[in-house]
Amino acid sequence: MVTRKALGASPGCPSPLLRRDISLHELLFPAARRSCRENHRKQMKRLNQLDLDGLQVLDGGMATELERVGCSLRNPLWSAQVLETAPHLIAAVHREYLEAGADCLVTASYQVSQKGFLEIGRSPAAADEALRAAVALAEEVRHSYRSVRPKKIWIAAGLGPYGAALHNGAEYHGNYSCSFEELVGFHSGRLAVLQETRADFIAFETIPSAEEACAILAALRQFPSLAALISFTCRDGGHLAHGESLAGAARQLDGEEQVIAIGVNCTHPAFLLPLIGEIAAVTRKRIAVYPNSGEQWDAAQHRWTGESLAGSFGAMALQWRAAGAQWIGGCCRTGPDEVRAIARALEGV
Repeated sequence: MVTRKALGASPGCPSPLLRRDISLHELLFPAARRSCRENHRKQMKRLNQLDLDGLQVLDGGMATELERVGCSLRNPLWSAQVLETAPHLIAAVHREYLEAGADCLVTASYQVSQKGFLEIGRSPAAADEALRAAVALAEEVRHSYRSVRPKKIWIAAGLGPYGAALHNGAEYHGNYSCSFEELVGFHSGRLAVLQETRADFIAFETIPSAEEACAILAALRQFPSLAALISFTCRDGGHLAHGESLAGAARQLDGEEQVIAIGVNCTHPAFLLPLIGEIAAVTRKRIAVYPNSGEQWDAAQHRWTGESLAGSFGAMALQWRAAGAQWIGGCCRTGPDEVRAIARALEGV
């Protein structure tokens, strides 16, 4: 439940994140002013300055929590639309994940891109503003939380695959009708905007194919100071959603300095142990896992079906850690309860 307490505000001094009329413009400028005070840094932390020591618990699903507080996400922009209509609710979800023990906030920008905005008649400038606002919002929550409970908190700028901009579920199979150059341009355009924010690194999420991972690498090379997690969605215990082997895709990323972690997300938790083994066999990079609850999305009926394994996330997190995963969290249909169970299980491990 979204409450005043969850947002860390006192009755006499309400947090701006509680205001239901707060705009993207207002979210951007407090963070920008603080950025000037804090060493005048107006860009992402450089790869050679990034300290990841202590990061082990990722957050959980954003859309799941927004739906639980009444947001309708039947919109092509998915949870990104809430950046404009009710940013205080996104702030509340970020705060709840920190309260649950998350070390890293992934911004609510998975569905944000110029292409995706143009598809629904929005301007490229609106997409760029939404990217900046998503990071600024997470930054405000981080600042508010650390003013009460000092701890290291990382912000990952979340970016979905090309298929997410098509609004047709193509990110779950990766069968695109576009050129490799178009893929590179799609990803590099967003990186150009995000390099001027105060995110700590990029999280490329739900990548369905090895080709798209290669396009991401080509885009990253245009911004050599940026660091990124590249996380795949998989169809089984060994293959990407598009069909290539996860081991082969991970091997392609192994020698890339800008890739700070290789991951699996938006995947059934039952597949994670063999998938972790596939990655660990070909690389010594950090391994990140943040699966779905185990339920399946029925696109025709617009509902989730099947059994949720979310109640077992604490026990499974210990198994994933023992298998070699360093960063663990949740994706669709997971929330603060699952993140809390993960944090408790990993405490002292």
